[in-house]
Amino acid sequence: MEIDSKTESEITLKEDNNYFWFTLDGEKKLFTENFTPKKQVYKEKLVIKNGIEYRNWEPFRSKLAACIMNGLQEFPFHDKSSVLYLGVSTGTTISHISDIVGSKGMIFGVEHSSRVARDFLDRVAVFRKNIVPIIQDAKRPDQYFSVFTKVDVVYVDIAQPEQTKIAIDNCKMYLKKGGFLFLVIKTRSIDVTKDPNQIINQEMKKLENDFKIYEKIDLRPFDKDHAMVVAKSIN
Repeated sequence: MEIDSKTESEITLKEDNNYFWFTLDGEKKLFTENFTPKKQVYKEKLVIKNGIEYRNWEPFRSKLAACIMNGLQEFPFHDKSSVLYLGVSTGTTISHISDIVGSKGMIFGVEHSSRVARDFLDRVAVFRKNIVPIIQDAKRPDQYFSVFTKVDVVYVDIAQPEQTKIAIDNCKMYLKKGGFLFLVIKTRSIDVTKDPNQIINQEMKKLENDFKIYEKIDLRPFDKDHAMVVAKSIN
């Protein structure tokens, strides 16, 4: 889709962040600059303006995009950033982070399910040289033999009852001091009998010894009973 810069609403780069806003058909939508031009990951819309191709970042398909739509303030993903991503699934969100960190950044993408990982490898990782796929259980961070450096961000999106402990264990091994943790709290994966807000608060308390919590973002209407907690390592 080619956009005439004279007729299309202005594209704006949010200050200090490598994501973009387009106004299309009167609606404000989120985009990232495509690291692999002409290639889609999940049939997202591609837009070309001034010779640069952008990918629509769908908040109903990506919890990080949902956070941005819901007012996320801290965004430590930049050109050259290093990221450890637990639970990449088929690769929607990690592909947009790949767009953002660029050729000088690096993402270590961990996925345990071999079936899901196959889609991730075939559709995303094989085309993006800044992604190192790791087919491993996030409970065993000592087995990530491909992770060769401390990272700026640990992003966790896993459906495990002990997801917060897993996040902390991975951070202790790989996150730089002062680095950021993005933790998706999936309340129904922890306890379906408790109130979601109660679960979110109890999981946040588990972070207090090692992190300063910056934000708690409700992901509705894009995701039900999920929240994103953004925290900064203090150890």
